[in-house]
Amino acid sequence: MTIALNLADVPKVAAAELALPMRLLVEKGQGLALLKGLTEREIRDLEIDIWKEFDGSDEARLAMTLRFRALLATFDSRRLKALFLDRGFKLIAAAVKEAAEQPLNHRFGFNAQKLLLALDQATRSPAAVEARDLPLAA
Repeated sequence: MTIALNLADVPKVAAAELALPMRLLVEKGQGLALLKGLTEREIRDLEIDIWKEFDGSDEARLAMTLRFRALLATFDSRRLKALFLDRGFKLIAAAVKEAAEQPLNHRFGFNAQKLLLALDQATRSPAAVEARDLPLAA
């Protein structure tokens, strides 16, 4: 069966669907995949598991795997890794949510700066927001 998918604008998926690859990685003991990365063999094994586990359409399954691959590639960015180390595991859920919703061009991937800013905003502690909004002393 042939799947027609516009790779210049990969369809959005539900965050719950995109959480499946992360759940599978955690079950395999690879929960830090965004931080450490995965080899091509590990990614292919994960995709095989996704094709077995996911009950949605083939188009949604393909969009999910493309989005997850792009998310992994985007986390090669030094700034995103530093944000992950600073914010901890709460960043994973925010990253999955953002990756499900942000525009994705398969050739260019996610815009790393937009993703960084969205994740920073989503995972910032309330105390940091309050401190930033204080007026400067004269």
